[in-house]
Amino acid sequence: MSAATEPGSYFVANYPPFARWHAGAVADVERALDAAPADAPLGLYVHVPFCRKRCKFCYFRVYTDVTAADVDRYTQAVAAEAALLAARRAIAGRELGYVYFGGGTPSFLSVRQLERLVDGLHRSFGWNRAEEVTFECEPGTLSEPKVQALKALGMTRISLGVENFDDAILEANGRAHLSAEILRAWEWIQAAGFPNTNIDLIAGMLGETATSWRRTVDRTLALEPDSVTIYQMELPFNTVFVKDAKGEGTHVPVADWDTKRAWVDEAFERFIARGYSISSGYTLVRDPARVHFRYRDMLWEGSDLAALGVASFGHIGGVHYQNAPHQDDYLREVEAGRLPLARGLAATPRELLIRQLALGLKRGRLDTTRLTRLFGIDPLVAWAPHWQSLVEEGFIDSLGPPVVLSRRGLLQVDALLPRFFEPAVEPVMDGNSAVSLASGGASG
Repeated sequence: MSAATEPGSYFVANYPPFARWHAGAVADVERALDAAPADAPLGLYVHVPFCRKRCKFCYFRVYTDVTAADVDRYTQAVAAEAALLAARRAIAGRELGYVYFGGGTPSFLSVRQLERLVDGLHRSFGWNRAEEVTFECEPGTLSEPKVQALKALGMTRISLGVENFDDAILEANGRAHLSAEILRAWEWIQAAGFPNTNIDLIAGMLGETATSWRRTVDRTLALEPDSVTIYQMELPFNTVFVKDAKGEGTHVPVADWDTKRAWVDEAFERFIARGYSISSGYTLVRDPARVHFRYRDMLWEGSDLAALGVASFGHIGGVHYQNAPHQDDYLREVEAGRLPLARGLAATPRELLIRQLALGLKRGRLDTTRLTRLFGIDPLVAWAPHWQSLVEEGFIDSLGPPVVLSRRGLLQVDALLPRFFEPAVEPVMDGNSAVSLASGGASG
């Protein structure tokens, strides 16, 4: 019998899990920021927490019903935080390898607000040499002038949060946009000529059927994005769906895991038949020689990440951190001239190894030789029984190295990763989450 989609977090975004992070580690974060720069790439994440409405499956830190003055104050604070962070020894003078604007809905900002924010960020963090600058968009927040402004501001990848093309499904799941807005926005994006375009989809949303899913795949194929990211619907505890169901004593009727995996598998086959290649357990790309996810790959391979904005997550010199999870606290700290650090975790070398192992497996191919060289531990030896079990269960095609997941393993990779975690560690989503860059680009 297939497992139903029960409340809880399925997607593994990081290791150790966020529930292990604590306020007592802020001192470790401060020491990491004052240390010599790490020998690793540096990325920048900018969290824009505003949305036209909250999706019923959303667990990110977002705010609705805000005024232009609220947004102005927030973006000014982000620019001020950037100056504070860029002045720290571990960050100062380093060139950015990638930049990621996530949310929430970055495209919620007006053109004027975007221009002022980017100008403020550039004063602290230039990204003229960044390999990739990704910007998440919700279709209904775009206009042709805004799309043109994004191109002029240096965005190299636009990630459009489509999720589905069926208007009834979009409405049932609380999305702010409808299909007509998707098609209109896509015309503007194509006309602007961004180097890379991505479309996000979610398999198994409330109301989804095999027929509606195939129609969504059909319409996505017709748009010919440079990449497509397909997530499987889950129900974290602090979503509208779960809170409402708990109050009513009912189950949220979304597709079970076997059905979702079958739908994603079918989509993979159809995209592959049209010339796309699998890039991760969630992502297909049309031209692997040209289309890369540098922010994903650098992050998953241990890059530092400078994080700006409320509730955002960063990683400096082996130390994880999160900013203040509520906007009032975030604004108070930044406006007082202080970094808004709320909690962190100084990871051990073994924890950093597990993190890169787990996140790397999400790509479907894991270079264990690289991990052995970096950490002095051969993962194939250290976790030999787990690898053998995965082979016997049909989740791995080859132990190589590299380790190569089977399609079956790739479609449920997040469920396999806890096998490598330390005892008593579970991948818990704790409600203060802002965004997961491990996804490869989930759009507002």
